[in-house]
Amino acid sequence: MRAENNVVWHRGAVSREDRERRNGHRSAIIWFTGLSNSGKSTVAHAVEEKLFAMGCSTFVFDGDNVRHGLCEDLSFSREHRIENIRRIGHMAKLFVEAGTIAITAFISPFRADRERLRNLVGNRDFIEVYCKCPVEVCEQRDVKGHYRRARAGEIKEFTGISSPYEEPENPDLVIDTSVDTVEECVGMVVSLLNERNILKEMLLSGK
Repeated sequence: MRAENNVVWHRGAVSREDRERRNGHRSAIIWFTGLSNSGKSTVAHAVEEKLFAMGCSTFVFDGDNVRHGLCEDLSFSREHRIENIRRIGHMAKLFVEAGTIAITAFISPFRADRERLRNLVGNRDFIEVYCKCPVEVCEQRDVKGHYRRARAGEIKEFTGISSPYEEPENPDLVIDTSVDTVEECVGMVVSLLNERNILKEMLLSGK
């Protein structure tokens, strides 16, 4: 018998809405996508700092950090990249149920994967932010030398060089990290959260 036939989702006595009311804001996933060194992690952590200072319940899922534990068994093959994003999507969904604003920073190069995530949590709770940046600028920022090694053939299936990055067709927000400052990017993300009424209760309470 397959495991899923014996598994039933258990609903606790405390609901997502209960947690959101206590936190004073709605929960959601802010999904940053873009090439390596496009500024995803930098902006994601800066957004968290801003929201945390406002009193929000937040958590950042960073690509490298996740591969130290939850996804340490995965390689960078296409199949394993898909599985990596699937796992993170389900983990982020649990954080949404916990009333938290889950912020992720993953290349997540394939449109189909990102669309599955949106379908998993629903359009209302999924905010796709495309960190747009020319590959040439990303290479200039690459202090680890990954792009150089990828061009030399030392790193296989490297996104933007030997593996494709499929740009979002209809992202919720595009930030040009080659032009906009980190502060400007943070401002655009927070403005979008306000437009989506994610911070509405917090604003009404004066937090």
